[in-house]
Amino acid sequence: MHRRSFVRLLAAAPFAPALQPRNDLPPLRVVSRYSAAATPGMPGPHPGRVVSVASDRCVDTSTGKANDEAVREMMARGMRTLTGAGTTRDAWQRFFDARDVVGIKVNCGGYPYCVSAYEIVAEVVRQLTGLGVPVSQIYVYERFQNQMDEVNYAPHLPEGVQIVAAERANRNVDNSGYDPATYLEADLFGEEDTRSNMMRLVSRSLTKIINIPNMKDHGATGVTGCLKNIAYGSFSNVARTHQRGKSHTYSVVGTLAAVEPLRSRTVLQIMDGLRGVWHGGPFARTTRYVFYPRQILFGTDPVAIDRLLLDVIEEQRRAHGAISIWDRSPGSLKIDDTRARDADPNVNIIIREPGHVEYASTLGLGVYDRGRIRMQDITV
Repeated sequence: MHRRSFVRLLAAAPFAPALQPRNDLPPLRVVSRYSAAATPGMPGPHPGRVVSVASDRCVDTSTGKANDEAVREMMARGMRTLTGAGTTRDAWQRFFDARDVVGIKVNCGGYPYCVSAYEIVAEVVRQLTGLGVPVSQIYVYERFQNQMDEVNYAPHLPEGVQIVAAERANRNVDNSGYDPATYLEADLFGEEDTRSNMMRLVSRSLTKIINIPNMKDHGATGVTGCLKNIAYGSFSNVARTHQRGKSHTYSVVGTLAAVEPLRSRTVLQIMDGLRGVWHGGPFARTTRYVFYPRQILFGTDPVAIDRLLLDVIEEQRRAHGAISIWDRSPGSLKIDDTRARDADPNVNIIIREPGHVEYASTLGLGVYDRGRIRMQDITV
């Protein structure tokens, strides 16, 4: 999808229905000893503001290969425009200085075709080191080591950058990477382990976090954007929220994102829209569902960016004749068909909850109303 179609999308009537009162939400209890910052990182200093930088040169759609020079130019323009800074260095200094311990939350689940781009992550690291942040104080992190091993960021980054995961794989058997004192307590389906604990790295080491999600469909939340990437990527035991055709992601995603200190330390959202996935997400084991928005979104407000993402994914699904991410028809639900998500875009294995984005706005995490989202569109 090129820039002009994205502009038309923003001008069109929104796809998302209004949030309706719910009486089926599970009790959620947050335990944390951390207090909010005076200005929490989410929604940060730019609530409701989103900068989109597009380039036809950033990805070769025939090969999927990104253009490092074009991406670097997109990053510079996006950061300067978001902050109003005169130079790229000054733009980054609005958020970081040499004393910070910075986490870069990547998304590796869409390997091999749609992960947080090497070029974007490398440019973030280059800008941080240019401010004097030591490489030993920069952490590229994700929950699962096996996913990090597949993506393998190390060859693309300076030696000494820390690459960290909390557990080997999504097996819920190793809790050593998580903070036992910072968690969400919720009994969702009568599961034995009712706690989701924050990563120790996030709660005990980092001072600032940069969130780099992708533009991806998701079978339980509707989309994997800023909110889900930072929330489900920073806590243990979250897959339990969606099973047996039902998803509790509606309230859990935003609640996790709002837990301190994650909320206050996540100061910058850079959505990687070089590539996207319109069905079968959060994975991308086939190119069948890959598309190329060829843009990067910048902001401090995760809700505003995800609100736009809902329409991007919905538009792509409509263009391919797939059912809506808002579809709640029992007729589309096939709980026992574990292959349906990849095989048939008109089948749900879980009733999706894209309303999690608007719910997050009720927690003060950002602006959901399209009429209040201030979008600036740039082409380089």
